[in-house]
Amino acid sequence: MSLGVRSAGAGQRAAAAAAAVQLLVVLSVLPGVVEVQVTGVLDDCLCDVTSIDNFNTYKIFPKIKKLQERDYFRYYKVNLKRPCPFWAEDGHCSIKDCHVETCPESKIPVGIKAGSSNKYLKMANDTREFEDCEQANKLGAVNSTLSNQSKEAFIDWARYDDSQDHFCELDDERSPAAQYVDLLLNPERYTGYKGASAWRVWNSIYEENCFKPRSVYRPLNPLAPSRGKDDGESFYTWLEGLCLEKRVFYKLISGLHASINIHLCANYLLEETWGKPSWGHNIKEFKCRFDPVETKGEGPRRLKNLYFLYLIELRALSKVAPYFERSIVDLYTGNIEEDADTKALLLSIFQDTKSFPMHFDEKSMFAGDKKGAKSLKEEFRLHFRNISRIMDCVGCDKCRLWGKLQTQGLGAALKILFSEKEIQKLPENSPSKGFQLTRQEIVALLNAFGRLSTSIRELQNFKVLLQQSR
Repeated sequence: MSLGVRSAGAGQRAAAAAAAVQLLVVLSVLPGVVEVQVTGVLDDCLCDVTSIDNFNTYKIFPKIKKLQERDYFRYYKVNLKRPCPFWAEDGHCSIKDCHVETCPESKIPVGIKAGSSNKYLKMANDTREFEDCEQANKLGAVNSTLSNQSKEAFIDWARYDDSQDHFCELDDERSPAAQYVDLLLNPERYTGYKGASAWRVWNSIYEENCFKPRSVYRPLNPLAPSRGKDDGESFYTWLEGLCLEKRVFYKLISGLHASINIHLCANYLLEETWGKPSWGHNIKEFKCRFDPVETKGEGPRRLKNLYFLYLIELRALSKVAPYFERSIVDLYTGNIEEDADTKALLLSIFQDTKSFPMHFDEKSMFAGDKKGAKSLKEEFRLHFRNISRIMDCVGCDKCRLWGKLQTQGLGAALKILFSEKEIQKLPENSPSKGFQLTRQEIVALLNAFGRLSTSIRELQNFKVLLQQSR
């Protein structure tokens, strides 16, 4: 018998062996399955997962992690006391890990707490009022002795900030309820916040804001009625029938949800002995949320949406680079040497983002007839803005903090992607009236992308841990 011919029995045995191997891969813990399923080219773009993994690991992650430790980016002003605008609140989480530790006044760099949300511009920084900030009674107190030139500039910026181009509803930084939070002292991690209150938030986001009719049910939604043998195929059939813009919207929300879940699994309270908590990777929790068998194939889809979201925010950073490359932009904290280093590091990250060869093409969106495209873009913006408001309904303060920051960061990214003409027309040495970012948006944008970068890095860590646990 020649080497190229097999007997029927041998062929059957080989097929059976192959099937057995495939079954073992599926039934084993996650790593083999994840590597098989979360690979290849992503839907609605021309980028592959492996390229993103390598780019993030070797270029982005080390730098963005370092940037997040800089004073300008570690302090975030947020109002965690805004009431939920959609339903009566269930009451705040009483678990101690839900608590957010706000910053005492003495810890905030003088340049940050000077009062204006646009204090990263040299025009705003060249004032003497910063010396009086240590005596301010409240963080973020507005200094009323600014020059007329600065006042006029601030009025222009505020007018633009209040325009209809925002994809998020930003907190009023002048509110007495808005406080500075040190993000490094309040890491995103598992707090124990779950159950009906948490499900209500996510259900409202998906069911009421993702362009989905109520007759179509999301896979694994515990609030949906039983659908028998339908494991979500009807949902994805519906999703694929949507226009690109609405598919993108769903993937952004799903990707954000996946990213948050990875953070919780990677920074999980494993045990607490004598009041000393031990945080680390929870493999069981990760499998529960992403294993293709336990999630009936939904886990790998969620992870692909994470990569898609990463691409969107990566593209936004590459597009906004000219805004920060101008000499007028100075990320001001009051420490001149550190501020220069921070800007140099930020520009280095922007250069890396521009070097990525497989960016998402945002021009493929809202590309129909002008009237229809404008209407769809406004609908897209309002839906996302609504989601940013839902973050005020989160019952856990720490979850609310990171939920608000990451939705605001994504909102800033969307604002950038659809402001290309305004960014191209930026003046070199004066503030722009056509496009402006507040400090709040800048901090949210870079920290939100840092969270995505961390998620993708943690995904690699979980693969290694799961392989070791086999």
